[in-house]
Amino acid sequence: MLSNNLQNAINDQINKEFFSEYLYLSMSAHCNTINMDGIANYFLVQSQEEHFHAMKFFNFVNDRGGKVELKALAAPKVHFKSLIEIFEETLEHEKLVTASINSLMDIAIKENDHALISFLKWFVDEQVEEESTVGKILHKLKLIDGDGHGLLMIDNELAAKVFTPPADNA
Repeated sequence: MLSNNLQNAINDQINKEFFSEYLYLSMSAHCNTINMDGIANYFLVQSQEEHFHAMKFFNFVNDRGGKVELKALAAPKVHFKSLIEIFEETLEHEKLVTASINSLMDIAIKENDHALISFLKWFVDEQVEEESTVGKILHKLKLIDGDGHGLLMIDNELAAKVFTPPADNA
């Protein structure tokens, strides 16, 4: 059974994961409007990953006999000046999610909840990958000043991204 403190913290994390899904859908929509279909695909896939993350937490709470309490989602930003801005904001958002996961891990350690500690290790590793991937894309965009043939190459590269949930974490 989860403590009330942990249950509330996980419910907050569920909200953050669903907001991430919503934010990345907004970014995907923006990229579609400027005909960057590959980058739009990247953010669509990211939104699917965030939904998967939210549902992992959702199921964990239920499996531990807790109560999921969904909260209202804030409206995501819908207007962006550039693709560099989008990826800068994405990196900052992922850093916030990382901090939230780390905070949740701190609470789990403090409360000696071994099941949650084990569960969260996957998310800790996932956030390292997320920040690294976004950071590399942002670096490439800055190298080409977010323009020209390089942008088309990045757009084509990101068009190939697909979401495949990990078999052992479904």
